[in-house]
Amino acid sequence: MRRREFIAYIGGAAAWPLAARAQQPGMPVVGFLNPGLPEPSSFLVVAFREGLEKEGYVEGQNVTVEYRWASGHYNELQTLASDLVRRHAVAIAATGGSISAQAAKAATATIPIVFNVGEDPIKLGLVASFNRPGGNITGVNTLSPALESKRLGLLRELVPQAAIVAVLLNPSNPDADLQRRDIQAAASAIGQDLRTFDVGNESDIETAFAALVRQRADALLVGSDVFLTNRREQIVALAARYAVSTIYSFRSFAESGGLMSYSTNLVEVYRQVGFYVGRILKGEKPANLPIVQPTKFELVINLKTAKAMNVKISDNLLSLADEVIE
Repeated sequence: MRRREFIAYIGGAAAWPLAARAQQPGMPVVGFLNPGLPEPSSFLVVAFREGLEKEGYVEGQNVTVEYRWASGHYNELQTLASDLVRRHAVAIAATGGSISAQAAKAATATIPIVFNVGEDPIKLGLVASFNRPGGNITGVNTLSPALESKRLGLLRELVPQAAIVAVLLNPSNPDADLQRRDIQAAASAIGQDLRTFDVGNESDIETAFAALVRQRADALLVGSDVFLTNRREQIVALAARYAVSTIYSFRSFAESGGLMSYSTNLVEVYRQVGFYVGRILKGEKPANLPIVQPTKFELVINLKTAKAMNVKISDNLLSLADEVIE
């Protein structure tokens, strides 16, 4: 299936009336819950399907996947999660961060849930422990908010003369306060002046860039958030327009022309979520499936963008990079 056809399928699946969706008799229904938009997340859906297929489940053949996208309206996730419960989903993939996991947890105490969250799932009240989660929930902990201080350090190495570093955060994200604290603590430790801009919609992004340019920010850090990731084309274009050296929270930004990213491999995360859902469909209990944590983080540098922006990438940064896009 070509990319355009696949995107059209994923986007349309979220909007079709329930009665119009084909389902073979007896085919299990898996819910897929996400706070973002279907089109910019299509590559993650592919990874989720690949994880399911590792356990022998192919969408449309022996499993039905019901997609629920909040399209940036985080307050709608609870309703969407409850709808999946009414659809008698046998498992729910609560993707895109802790807000999806919390919504799914509030909707059901019995249907198995597989999440991907950045924050500590124990502190979030999702699981009892990493090795034996207990209850009906397990998943992947990406440690995303905890990486913000590392991103700031890499950004400082990229732009050592930066007097002001701007930060973009989505205040609707429940992890935003944690990200803010971590970045501010890291900045205070090195005497870095930070200016944080809250962005929750497209016009906020435009306004934030105009403001950070007026305030003479020398560099920019984009926080971990589904809305911001879904708007990566807009953010990358604005960073290029204003020639602001920027580090991003996921490699998809660098692949879209962003200067630099440092993160877990989100494709592998979604593949793992699909794999765990497949194991649950085969009869395993989420209580016995340990929380998966990444062991590797990726630094991706887009050298083509650096050259276009006339940004010098140090030999040390290049040696640390896991991938250089040329």
